[in-house]
Amino acid sequence: MSTAAPHAPGRLDRDAVTYVAGHRGLVGGAVWRHFEAEGFTRLVGRSSRELDLRDRDAVFAFFREVRPEVVVVAAAKVGGILANDTYPADFLSENLQIQVNLMDAAREQRTPRLLFLGSSCIYPKFAEQPIREDSLLTGALEPTNDAYAIAKIAGIMQVQSIRRQDDLHYISAMPTNLYGPGDNFDPKGSHVLPALIRRFHEAAEAGVPSVTCWGSGTPRREFLHVDDLARACLFLLENYDSPETINVGTGEDLTIRELAETVADVVGYTGTIEWDTSKPDGTPRKLLDVSRLEQLGWKPSVRLPDGLRSTYEWYLAHLETLRG
Repeated sequence: MSTAAPHAPGRLDRDAVTYVAGHRGLVGGAVWRHFEAEGFTRLVGRSSRELDLRDRDAVFAFFREVRPEVVVVAAAKVGGILANDTYPADFLSENLQIQVNLMDAAREQRTPRLLFLGSSCIYPKFAEQPIREDSLLTGALEPTNDAYAIAKIAGIMQVQSIRRQDDLHYISAMPTNLYGPGDNFDPKGSHVLPALIRRFHEAAEAGVPSVTCWGSGTPRREFLHVDDLARACLFLLENYDSPETINVGTGEDLTIRELAETVADVVGYTGTIEWDTSKPDGTPRKLLDVSRLEQLGWKPSVRLPDGLRSTYEWYLAHLETLRG
C-alpha cells in the first residue's frame, strides 16, 4: 500500500453532474439526501430496473450519455452473516461486476472524481485492534464473508491501479457497520442491527417471553449512522486524495449483547434474551482505527442511542411495506 501523503482536492462544484450509484439503498439514499441538502443541483440516480450495473454495455452507454463529473460507488450486493455464508459465489461475482463496470466506464470518460465505498470486512479476522488501514492483506479473512471481502479488496486495488495508470484521482473509503433509515429489515438477509430491531419489535407485539439471538453475544462491533457516512463521503471527496484507503467509523464499539439490550430497551421489549451458541459469532472484534480521518478534521455526530431511536421510528413508519 502506498503511504503518499493526502492533500485536499478542494470544494466540489455544486452544479457538477454527480452520479450516486445505488441511490435507493441504505448508503446511496443517505448520500443523495446529504448532497441534495448541501446544494448539489445535478444529482443523477438510476434504479436497478432502469440500469443493471452488472450489464457492462449498459453501464458504459449510461456514462457516455450522462458524463458524470463526480461518482459515488454506493451500489453493492450486501447482506448479513447468513446471506454471505449461503451465497458466497453471488456476493463475489455480482460485486466484482458492479464495481469493475462502474470504474471502467468512469475511466473511459475520464470522470474527474470517484469515491469507492467498501466495508470493514476487508481486514483480517484477527487484525490488531483498532484496525489500521495498513493491516489490509496481512492475515486470513473471516470465512463467513470472505467472498464479499475479496470483491471489496479488488475494488481498492482497482482504485489504486487507475490512479497509477490513468492519473485519475479516485479514492476509496472503508466504513464500519452501518445502520439507519432505509436499512434492510428482511429477517433472511439483514445485518445484525436491523435484524435485532425487527426481532424485538415482533416479540414485543406478540408478547413472547424470550428472544433467542445468534452466537454468544460477546463479539464487539462498531456502528456508524448512515447519515454520518454520507457527511464523510462529501468531506473525503473535498479533503482527501491518496491511493491508500481510509477508515470511516466512530472509534467506539460495544458487545452484541449490549447492542441487543439497547435495542430491546428502545423497542420496549421487556422479556428475556437468550443466546444460541451453536450459531457463528463471526469476527471477535472489529473496531476501526479512525485516527487518519480525525486528523483531517472529521468526526461523527450521531450517538448510537439517538440513531437507534430514529431508525426504529423509520421502521415503524414503513412497517406495512416491510412486512413479509
